[in-house]
Amino acid sequence: MTALPMNRRDALRLMTAAAISGIGVLPDGAGAANGADQPGMLARRIPSNGESLPMIGLGTWQTFDVGTAPAERAPLEAVLKEFVALGGRLIDSSPMYGNSEIVAGDLTAALGLRQKLFIATKVWTSGKRAGIEQMEDSMGKLRADPIDLMQVHNLVDVSTHLATLREWKQIGRVRHIGVTHYAASAHDAVARVISGEPVDFIQINYSVGEREAERRLLPLARDRGVAVIINRPFAGGDMFRRLRSKPLPGWAAEIDCDSWAQLLLKFVVSHPAVTCAIPATARVEHLRDNMKAGMGRMPDEKMRARIAAEAA
Repeated sequence: MTALPMNRRDALRLMTAAAISGIGVLPDGAGAANGADQPGMLARRIPSNGESLPMIGLGTWQTFDVGTAPAERAPLEAVLKEFVALGGRLIDSSPMYGNSEIVAGDLTAALGLRQKLFIATKVWTSGKRAGIEQMEDSMGKLRADPIDLMQVHNLVDVSTHLATLREWKQIGRVRHIGVTHYAASAHDAVARVISGEPVDFIQINYSVGEREAERRLLPLARDRGVAVIINRPFAGGDMFRRLRSKPLPGWAAEIDCDSWAQLLLKFVVSHPAVTCAIPATARVEHLRDNMKAGMGRMPDEKMRARIAAEAA
């Protein structure tokens, strides 16, 4: 699908609305210096350093867990190439995602994209030495040393790994540090971490179908100056199953959406605390659809409520 460009009047209107609401959206390639060079791709600032990230990133869970055969990797190479061409920057992985790290690293190297990407992965083990070994292994697979973001996956041995990561950040081995979880039942635990530990990012679940983060965690992250990456922006596919037979409402065009994926993603990334959402896909046509959610007009609070009601 072709991205809808913003004209100058639309861009100015969006900047004004963002200034009033505190959303902090950067329109029309404002993140170009950091890799978001596609006109119309919107970006958000990382609170800890002011660096900008495009609002739509790329997850790798399941989709990048393939073998070495060219037929398996070719679709992912096309996805990664198109992702960058459309202004994408953040790609997220984990050692628990099978071959995803090494596949992402191999393709990034083959395409010469390292400098255009913000590469994030996680540590998912217990113990200081095991954590160090796993993080070094991940950085080798991703060919990213230093790495842009290392996160403690699902809060596993979180205090131990954050202590290591604070040391690594001081010496330049990691640029940003964070913690993650995929379940709303862990939001209180995530909140305790960011209330007591200096982190740059959290990664949590949030969607029209999973709105628990709105109660406490998203406001807390905003107050604490912590960037937020959203996993499960489609509630693990539940939203598509729920909306399969429901036509897209005509008013979706008011915020430049022509698919449910775009409408659901715009609901997520328009929350003022959210920095970036990371839908995963192995298909270029789905990637293009997702990326369009980071372009054009964004919903205000009234429109967000309308989206939520329509998708309920």
